[in-house]
Amino acid sequence: MKTKIYVLLVMTLLSTMSLISQKTQAPFDSPTGEGIFVITETRYWDSLRANNGYTLFAASGKSYLVDMEGYVLKQWNLGTNPRLLDNGNILDATKSDPSGFGGFQELDWDGNTVWTYTEKRSNYFPHHDWTRIYNKKLKAYTTLYIANKNVPKDSVLAAGANPANGTYTNVQLDALVEVDSSGTIVWEWNFFDHIIQDFDATKPNYVGSGKTVANYPNKININMPGNPLKNDWLHCNSIDYNDSLGQIVTNSVQGEFYIIDHDNTFLAGNPAGSIALAATSAGDFLYRFGDPARYNQGSSPTTSSTGNKQIGGSHDVHWIKPGLPGAGNIQIFNNGEYLVERVSQSYIFEVNPYYNSSKVNTGAYVNPPTAGYYTWTYPNKDAMKANKLISNQVVWIYSSKNDQNFYSTIGGSEQRLPNGNTLICSDTQGHFFEVTAGDTSIVWEYINPVTKDGIKTVFADQYPMYNSVFRAARYSADHPAFKGRTLTRAKTITGKTPQYFKPSDFITGIRSSETDLPKEFALHQNYPNPFNPSTTIAFYLPVGGNVRIEIYTPLGQLVRTLVNQNMTEGSHSILFDASQLPSGVYFCRLIASNRTEIKKMILQK
Repeated sequence: MKTKIYVLLVMTLLSTMSLISQKTQAPFDSPTGEGIFVITETRYWDSLRANNGYTLFAASGKSYLVDMEGYVLKQWNLGTNPRLLDNGNILDATKSDPSGFGGFQELDWDGNTVWTYTEKRSNYFPHHDWTRIYNKKLKAYTTLYIANKNVPKDSVLAAGANPANGTYTNVQLDALVEVDSSGTIVWEWNFFDHIIQDFDATKPNYVGSGKTVANYPNKININMPGNPLKNDWLHCNSIDYNDSLGQIVTNSVQGEFYIIDHDNTFLAGNPAGSIALAATSAGDFLYRFGDPARYNQGSSPTTSSTGNKQIGGSHDVHWIKPGLPGAGNIQIFNNGEYLVERVSQSYIFEVNPYYNSSKVNTGAYVNPPTAGYYTWTYPNKDAMKANKLISNQVVWIYSSKNDQNFYSTIGGSEQRLPNGNTLICSDTQGHFFEVTAGDTSIVWEYINPVTKDGIKTVFADQYPMYNSVFRAARYSADHPAFKGRTLTRAKTITGKTPQYFKPSDFITGIRSSETDLPKEFALHQNYPNPFNPSTTIAFYLPVGGNVRIEIYTPLGQLVRTLVNQNMTEGSHSILFDASQLPSGVYFCRLIASNRTEIKKMILQK
């Protein structure tokens, strides 16, 4: 490596060394001072603690699949918010701007177009998010997407909107639309069909005698204080489908997310009937979270308090998938806007919507104000953060120690990984990092090198969105999309040899590696631990071969053989269901490649 490059790297890293020595709870990036440099691509990798795999993201109209070191394994000439499907295809918008586009395009592994869809209705405007689902009633794959729908002024006034609140000449409310592979709309749900109002007793949707908006958490107030109807009124930006529940979750950027019923409002072979049914009370919110002041069951933020509001400027709401730590809980990227904090920053929230005030899982949705709140006391006075109320349904929070090390005013994503880690994408800085569940240490960090001025190996202080990435996703090596395919390393996006820290380099300096892959045999600590009744066991195999995973009591009694089979090289995880075992201490033993490793686990019922 040329001397001048090493000098640049060393000078840049000196300014971040104090953060590195603190176990890096906060990623050591985010230079905000003029003249401070950002080194792009992979900057840190703890190969033992990271959930190693391949990361997919889009920038400037292209989608990239990169390995942990940043080498490009695949590239597609389509890139806004790409989704890698199980068959190896890429589904994305037809325009490289998530705020609005005409439709969708699906490319196969080789980049050939295999499906397109264009919104043909002049009063619908697709934007931000979509998801491919398997519709069990149709026995076919369909695509759900968000679209703003124009609502005429006369319809708004007839529904009970207060004329004093606005002109209502350009009102849009979000709709959730489902389209099949032939381009036929088979289901639709609209916010405008689920409104409530307390302004005019002669109009529809009135609260009724002796009632208030607070009696209707399952509907949205058309005369919401401080937020009159307008263009892109709620600005929903993410959508997810829970296959086992048959439900959809979507979020408003202003600070709420909503769960609605899909499967029980869907009539196979009857699109008109489905749309009509979804417009009835059967389509009202099953649950909502984030800002109870919007239905008069909580306080709004003030200059001295965030009140009962939990999230603001939110993105990427979704259920944690089955088999992953926290499965069934809901994750959301909490940008931290509209919370009136003295010093803003972003957070990742994990929510269990079934928790009551005792933090007991009831198995049914609990209205967040009923579940109650606790006071989060910020641990450091110099962060200039006031204590604030956090819902008892929030079971995990990530935030950086330094306010500005993790702050994305818009966009962003988060993803729970098989070993319990969480991959985070901070949109406005094009910054991806992976954090552990326990001590929230950083175990991998990457900066998008694709900027408004081209591809950069290093760049100086820039305004937000200079190298933005809306979302990033991690895929394991055994993902179905890669079955039967050979992933060959090409160059990194910049073409440079990766230069990144590893744990042993925190003091000694810089690692230069071109082809090193993790060679360490590892059994990770199960998550959660203690657990009840199930937990995820993650491990890494440097080479493929026979694998045995066994569970023992402290007396050495074998109680369960979880795995006894050949497995491929790479990261793996399995779910251990201990519902039939008594509470107590157990030991997990991994045997592979003539190596053995043991971890202690606690089952606490």
